[in-house]
Amino acid sequence: MQARNRKRRWVIAAAVGTVVLALGLVLFKPWLLFVDVRVDEQLPTAVASASPGEASPTAKPSASASPAGSAQLAEGSLISHEHATTGTVRIIQRPGGKRVLTLEYLDTSNGPDVHVWLSAADVVEGTAGWFTAGSAEHFDLGVIKGNQGNQVYTIPDGVDLARYKSVDLWCVQFSVSFGAAQLAK
Repeated sequence: MQARNRKRRWVIAAAVGTVVLALGLVLFKPWLLFVDVRVDEQLPTAVASASPGEASPTAKPSASASPAGSAQLAEGSLISHEHATTGTVRIIQRPGGKRVLTLEYLDTSNGPDVHVWLSAADVVEGTAGWFTAGSAEHFDLGVIKGNQGNQVYTIPDGVDLARYKSVDLWCVQFSVSFGAAQLAK
């Protein structure tokens, strides 16, 4: 009888352990940390400008290529937060007024549910900055296309860029920043 109860406990423990493991895999997706997704979209060229939409004739063009008349409105360098993150962020206004955000030479970890946010928060370095964007006003440009390479995100016409000081790669599932860039005009 005692051997039978012991066997039953082991079967129940194994079943519960299997369910917990399956749920953990579904929720946390740990394999994403070991899989890289490279995206290499065509980046627009822009001329740095003193004021939005007004290209300076003496400014040098950025390293990427695109139509004449585009103006760089802001840029910043990504710093690491929860995960090692590097790259450059630019906001560019194209001829006709359409604006895009570019992630250039991005290199970060892959993760579940990572989004590109325009954030009203200032970037804070170190672990103190991991959660800053989560408590600030933000505009979600969508799920990150990949964790490496060059990417372009359209900024909708109604978004007031004056409200946003930074760009954050925000993991919605875990409410933590992978990395962020302070925007400079």
